[in-house]
Amino acid sequence: MTTFALIPGAGGAAWYWHRLVPLLQEAGHEVLAVDLPGDDEGAGLAEYTRRTVEAIGGRDDVVIVAQSLGGFTAPMVATTIPVRAIVFVNAMIPLPGETPGAWWASTGWQQARELAAEVGGYGRQFDPFVSFLHDVSPEVLATGEAHQRPEAEVVFASVCDFEVWPSVPIRVVAGADDRFFPVDFQRALARQRLGLEADVLPGGHLIALARPSELAGYLLTLSAS
Repeated sequence: MTTFALIPGAGGAAWYWHRLVPLLQEAGHEVLAVDLPGDDEGAGLAEYTRRTVEAIGGRDDVVIVAQSLGGFTAPMVATTIPVRAIVFVNAMIPLPGETPGAWWASTGWQQARELAAEVGGYGRQFDPFVSFLHDVSPEVLATGEAHQRPEAEVVFASVCDFEVWPSVPIRVVAGADDRFFPVDFQRALARQRLGLEADVLPGGHLIALARPSELAGYLLTLSAS
């Protein structure tokens, strides 16, 4: 039995994973959807790491799955406690010592997003309904309104405190229809920062809400290897 520790993106709501969790549980695995204090101006990456490590406890055979901003917490967890693997899902892949605030410019994200918008024929101006929610059903969106909270600014100045990547398998999942982190941008980032090829799945930035079955299938294949 694998334990999947699911780290959410900005806002920190464990609800983000609610469609994925039962699919992994039905396959016989333990799932920890970690809720993080994303709206707390006193909580940075160190607190996010502590919360995740506490949720995992003494469990072994742990696979870290990190969405978007959660990518900055993943290596700090994996260098604090033993894990079996790390899976980045439409994630911000950090460099050692980098801050989330510096990541945007250092990766060329803005230019990549605007170029993808031009090619895709949707607006360059940021709009959450265009960039995040375009492939999530209205029914799912309606159930999530009560769980949404803004991400506090403090985390963007918080240092990703690790020195080297742990010697465990790392995978990168990129949504083919991600408009916030376009797929070609994610592929280039995975090559540059990890020397890996991204695995492309159907879905946009919020893939666990829009295409949970595809993501579950990918993770279950990984757990069996």
